[in-house]
Amino acid sequence: MALDSSKAAHQYGLVTASYWAFTLTDGALRMLVLLFFHDLGFSPMEIASLFILYELSGVFTSLIGGWIASRIGLIATLQLGLVLQILAIAMLLRENQQLTVFYVMCAQALSGVGKDLNKLSAKSSIKALLPDQAHSPLYKWVSLLTGSKNALKGIGFFLGGALLSGIGFRYTIMSMIALLAVILVAGLFLFSTIHYSESKPRFRELLSKSSAINRLSLARLFLFGSRDVWFVIALPVYLQSQLHWSYLQVGSLMAIWIIGYGAIQAMTPKITNRPRAKHHASTIDGNVLAKWGMLLAVVPLIMALALTFSQDQGLTVALCLAPFAFVFAINSGIHSYLILAYAERDNVSLDVGFYYMANAGGRLLGTMMSGFIYQTFGLVSCLLASSVMIVVSCLSARNLPSPALN
Repeated sequence: MALDSSKAAHQYGLVTASYWAFTLTDGALRMLVLLFFHDLGFSPMEIASLFILYELSGVFTSLIGGWIASRIGLIATLQLGLVLQILAIAMLLRENQQLTVFYVMCAQALSGVGKDLNKLSAKSSIKALLPDQAHSPLYKWVSLLTGSKNALKGIGFFLGGALLSGIGFRYTIMSMIALLAVILVAGLFLFSTIHYSESKPRFRELLSKSSAINRLSLARLFLFGSRDVWFVIALPVYLQSQLHWSYLQVGSLMAIWIIGYGAIQAMTPKITNRPRAKHHASTIDGNVLAKWGMLLAVVPLIMALALTFSQDQGLTVALCLAPFAFVFAINSGIHSYLILAYAERDNVSLDVGFYYMANAGGRLLGTMMSGFIYQTFGLVSCLLASSVMIVVSCLSARNLPSPALN
């Protein structure tokens, strides 16, 4: 049952604040691990392996987490995600020689569980807080939440690089723990229970029975794999090792990209709803998604060609990141709306969990491919792989129905 508008807006603000705090530390932690452990002498494949359990745990957590949320409530799983993130970050407060690949993988796995519990709870809450058939507010709220989250993740990237350069690895870790602890305690006093289902789904009901959600999930897997195959491992390592950029320079570029991407994503409804676009929330469907996807597939190809023939690779990277951020943000924003629009209210956490299982699977696939392809063939090959994955995503999304007609 949806809350009245004032209470819904209040709870939406609290959920967003919790999601923001988690995202800020998640972005900073990603940059810390990338830069600090590369500086310790880890190879690109070893750095990629640090994130394998992080992404793999996200696959299972998104699926199981939806079922857990349906049993104990969305706020409980939202808060549990913060607790796990605090524990994961605290695990890194050890001497450098004790931070082995396996140990950091375990810490990252715990962080991955926390992140996906927090994320699926935040996004499912939007569906639960709004009335049925409220497609335009849903499109606006989810775009704002997801866009602002990505902007905060970009700020986290910047803070991770800046704090690592300024106060060092250990004190940066301690600062993140303090921030999350404050948000966690505040949430204990301010959150209200969000009711969205009277039924308690059985464990065997985890997998989606909706063809639209299954196809959208497959498209999401390849969409996010196409980003991570070049962006999360290959690009920062390339900038640091080949172009000799500093921690702060790498962190700043990644931060600007994510912040811009988040800002665009928050404006997705305005961009797709503009008079000449004629794609209002009620008309958004798989064909709209496929058109934006094919436009996105061209960008990595152009970037690969530019890097091959350019004399200034640093400038080329910076310039090509902007169009990729813009088009990718629109694709992601439409995706985030469609999954909530397709999801059933009584099973929203299960449907969203299943979808974000595919999202985590795409990140896992992209991360593994990024380390291997970059170490073996280089950044240009990572970009070519990205274009291929985007095309597969478009084919999966074609002809998906409009949620208003589904």
